[in-house]
Amino acid sequence: MTLPPIPDDAIVLGATASTWQEAVRTAGSALVRSGAARPGYSDAMVRMIDEHGPYVVIAPGLALAHARPDDQVLATGLAVVTLATPVEFGHPHNDPVRVVLGLAVDSVGGHLESIADLANVFNDTSVIVVLADAASPDEVRSLMGVSSL
Repeated sequence: MTLPPIPDDAIVLGATASTWQEAVRTAGSALVRSGAARPGYSDAMVRMIDEHGPYVVIAPGLALAHARPDDQVLATGLAVVTLATPVEFGHPHNDPVRVVLGLAVDSVGGHLESIADLANVFNDTSVIVVLADAASPDEVRSLMGVSSL
């Protein structure tokens, strides 16, 4: 599996969020706009972090918000949100976060494959800094090696 295409609707550059919850909900809204999820998926992503802690902060400056596949997921999709000002998730090493990825997958197997594919993109953590400063959706897609559709 490769990463899903990321349409313009799923990319939010320079978003303002004062809390990690707002940042995650911004990613959830982008997944809804792109047709990958229903509005309740944002709540599910926030609940996962509330229940399990800031494990979603997978690298310095990068959070991968997601929830389990359920009826709130319409299709596998990925959203990218860059933040104008970083937010704290409470991670002991990787805070503050400037890039929030929202991942919706329609199967458990797809969840694991997508996370592995994303790990390959961010093996070089300098990509996170460049992505945080991306000026256009095309630049985001180029950095991540994905298409728009």
